[in-house]
Order: sequence, then structure tokens, then C-alpha cells
Amino acid sequence: MEIRNLFVAGGVVMWPLLAFSILAAALIIERIFFWVRITKRQNQVVREVLNLYRRDNTVGAMDKLQKNTDLPIARIFLAALELEQPNPEEFRLALESEAQAEIPLLKRFQNIFDTIISLAPLLGLLGTVLGLIYSFKSLNIGDVGGTRTAGVTSGISEALVSTASGLVVAIFTLLFANTFRGLYQRQIALIQEYGGQLELLYRRRYEKKY
Repeated sequence: MEIRNLFVAGGVVMWPLLAFSILAAALIIERIFFWVRITKRQNQVVREVLNLYRRDNTVGAMDKLQKNTDLPIARIFLAALELEQPNPEEFRLALESEAQAEIPLLKRFQNIFDTIISLAPLLGLLGTVLGLIYSFKSLNIGDVGGTRTAGVTSGISEALVSTASGLVVAIFTLLFANTFRGLYQRQIALIQEYGGQLELLYRRRYEKKY
């Protein structure tokens, strides 16, 4: 069955399902570019920054971070390093507060993905109900094999196509949403790890100084 015929066969619920699928595809593409950009450069940038800071080259470390402010971890590090002579507790709080501020960016669109995953099967179910209603309206026991039998077939087709379409949209979105959720959790773990390393280096420097 061609896509156009499939769309017509699914009935009225195919329109919101089409809108959901387009929205999900657009947001998925944006998230893919976002995570590719982060995972491709982040580890190298962080290692270079930590090595510079370990060698007491704070200016070089901050310069490296400022050139990569599109990375969440760079903004987190800068929030702490730009403080003027903080004590270790203030340094740690700066790291933690900026990390919390970055969470909405890392989890961006997750609520929309969850909404699509929840609503798409329900729209498919609605299409099923509407198709069955149409089938029963067209059903005439005394006219079996007659002209109104086509209406029954059309209603059943609408019910099946809309259900399948709703499940396809939900499954497609769920696959990527879970992938992005896993990347988010991994990113949080890396932020804690790298932030802990920077905090430890700062504490050692602070103790030597004071």
C-alpha cells in the first residue's frame, strides 16, 4: 500500500500522528547533532584543561575553556575558575550550581518525547474505535455481500491502520528518547567525575597556598 493510500485509509487521526512524527523527527535530529558535538570534543578538551591546571597554567586552562563554551562541562568549569580566590567549599558550590543549571539543556525535549510516546498509541486506539464505529454503522445483516459491505471493510481498515501508525510513531520516538536518556545519565556521571578531579586539584593548590 502506498503512503498516500495508507494515510487516507487511517482516517482523521492520521493528521495528528503525522504532526507528531514530524515534530519527533525534527527534535531527534537536533538532539543527535547536540550529542555528537559534545561526545566528539568533550573528553579531549577536559583532559587538556586538567593537564594545564595541574601544571599551574590557570590562564591557559581558562583560555581553552573559553574557546569551547558551547560545551556544558566548559561552562561548569569556568563558573568555578572565574571566582576570585574562593575557598574549597565555594569552589565546589560553584561547580554544583552550574552543573544544576546545565541539566535542563541536557534533558531538553525529553518531556515532549514522553508526551508523543504516550499520546501516539492513544490516538491509534482512538482511530480503532472510530473505525469500528464506522464499521458497525455500515453493517447490515440483511445486506451481506451487498453494497454496504464495503463500508465495513473500510472501517476495519481504518481501525488497523491507525493503530499500527500510532504504535510505529511511539516506538520510533521511544527508541531515540531512551538513547538520549542514556546519554544524559552518562553525561551527568562524567560531569561529576571531571568536576571532582578539578575540585581535588583546587583543594591541593589551596592547601599549599594557605
